[in-house]
Amino acid sequence: MSGAAFNDAASTWNARYAGDDYLFGTEPNAYLREQAHRWPAGSRLLCVADGEGRNSVWLARQGHRVDAFDVADSGVAKARRLAEQAGVQVGFEVADCDTWAWPQARYDGVIAVFIQFADPAMRERLFARMVAALKPGGLLLLQGYTPRQLELKTGGPGIASHLYTADGLRKAFAGLNLLDLRDYEQELHEGDRHRGLSALVGLVAQVPD
Repeated sequence: MSGAAFNDAASTWNARYAGDDYLFGTEPNAYLREQAHRWPAGSRLLCVADGEGRNSVWLARQGHRVDAFDVADSGVAKARRLAEQAGVQVGFEVADCDTWAWPQARYDGVIAVFIQFADPAMRERLFARMVAALKPGGLLLLQGYTPRQLELKTGGPGIASHLYTADGLRKAFAGLNLLDLRDYEQELHEGDRHRGLSALVGLVAQVPD
């Protein structure tokens, strides 16, 4: 994705989500599926920039109380349809990461999967808001691409400063207890946009009680 696309995120993502197909599929992110056992049923969760709803709807199907937001109203409309088809309720809103009304200490979990539209300055703001939204003992789950993804070219932004390293995440969340932090490669099959061998980093970190 070009820098210009990030500057007009709503228009870019509204256009991308305009079709009938789900751009990243309807199944949850693999790292989220693997780590979701950490939340007991009934947990209150937030999915950040959740697009067409694949992660929030899946979490609601596991018995959680889920809120989600995204900048693209076309994506949120499809997420609502996906929730209706699944017979679950999710608190969807149309908002961007700077204008959404971030709460304090509300959630048992905050989930942020491939939110690498954020440049370093926005990323710092966003990370701080995600942590502040967690209750004591709450869990942050983050999945993103590492710089090696620039060589693999199987998804994600083509801008190095938007990518994550394990060391960078360790420093960014130094005040949390790290439960999982890994830098790895895996085949992804998430719709048409995330497909093939991918260079990934996954993090689960807990706010101290």
